[in-house]
Amino acid sequence: MCDKTKEACSILAQNDRGGYTVPTHDLYPFQWNWDSAFVAMGFATFNVDRAYQELERLVEGQWNDGMIPHIIFHQPSDTYFPGPDVWRTDQHRQTKPTTSGITQPPVFGTALRYIYARHNIRERTLILFNAALRSHRWWLTARDPDQCGLVAILHPWESGSDNSPAWDEALLRVSTTTKTDIQRQDTKHVNATMRPRTIDYQRFIHLVETYRECDWNPKKQWLAAPFKVADVQITAILARATADLLWLASELHLTEEMQELSTMHCRLIRGLQSRWRENLRGFVSLDLISGKDIEKSTQACFIPLIALKLEDYQCEMVRKEIDRWCHGLILGVPTTPLFSSDFESKRYWRGPVWAIINWLIADGLRYNQLRDLAVNIERNTIDMIERNGFCEYFDPITGEGLGGNAFSWTAAAYLVLKHRLELL
Repeated sequence: MCDKTKEACSILAQNDRGGYTVPTHDLYPFQWNWDSAFVAMGFATFNVDRAYQELERLVEGQWNDGMIPHIIFHQPSDTYFPGPDVWRTDQHRQTKPTTSGITQPPVFGTALRYIYARHNIRERTLILFNAALRSHRWWLTARDPDQCGLVAILHPWESGSDNSPAWDEALLRVSTTTKTDIQRQDTKHVNATMRPRTIDYQRFIHLVETYRECDWNPKKQWLAAPFKVADVQITAILARATADLLWLASELHLTEEMQELSTMHCRLIRGLQSRWRENLRGFVSLDLISGKDIEKSTQACFIPLIALKLEDYQCEMVRKEIDRWCHGLILGVPTTPLFSSDFESKRYWRGPVWAIINWLIADGLRYNQLRDLAVNIERNTIDMIERNGFCEYFDPITGEGLGGNAFSWTAAAYLVLKHRLELL
């Protein structure tokens, strides 16, 4: 085992809080939904029991309607805002542990397939499969009530790409007034130039208050939402995870579930296919309130490749577009391209490179037979981490590591991608 592999394993161990992993010390002191799914795959490369346990601890916070929240507050901490006192979900749900009231990209099913394919532990897989299926049912019921095959986010935090330029116009409809005293903790741990702006947080918290006043009822939230976007990144991740659950259902001989998942998958694939825009050489999200395409250039344009088989001409267009995004940069793929007026090399989801996004994009390229480009991105991601450390994200111009240090999903990405490249 090389030194960097040992360091990646060590980071996951040091961020372990008793069967679940925090993204990093202090900055993110709880369990996050899609972080844990990636982390579980990282653990699966060397500790199968711990991989399963990561997902098992995550579903301890699953709501009765099937939603898996974006934060599980297993233990108290005063180093993060907003905490349970702002969300107040426990006033309407008598559950333990307490959680946030919104969700995050549903990588869970993909992580479960990855673990099972490596280790084949049926009993634990079946329990988690049922939890994942309940989550997918929630997504298609609560976030696609019109059955258009595109699932919506009601808060930018649900996308995982909190302050992406994709949300700028839609967020203008959201008030900056709040009843909550905003006491940000993130800028005590990370330079403010690397984080969302104060005005972003005002709108983020206003949305939390709006849905809290709906008693966290999905139907009420849908009607009250001032921010409602059919997100191609979320839809693609859900479609991919649905295909992965379908594979698991076949392996586990679950005939009825196979039929249900197949219907779900077809619906999501049709929805995604409708979002291709040839002039942009990628896919676009839809603002469900204005009815307009969101044509901002962000990494979400490429994420549907993890779920869709593109036509040859589409593959070539995507290849050229990714090459254009990476031209002149030390690191790619940026979350917003250098040629965009929205580009900021150090500010969170407005330009920096994230290892897990490169992982997803490379998976999509492999799925679409663009293997050489995928391998190039994977190798560059590994090199980036080996040169600059296991940081949360990276400046694409200088290569500087940014955000939190000793970051769990960066360590997981290193372990998975390193293992993949060793098999070449």
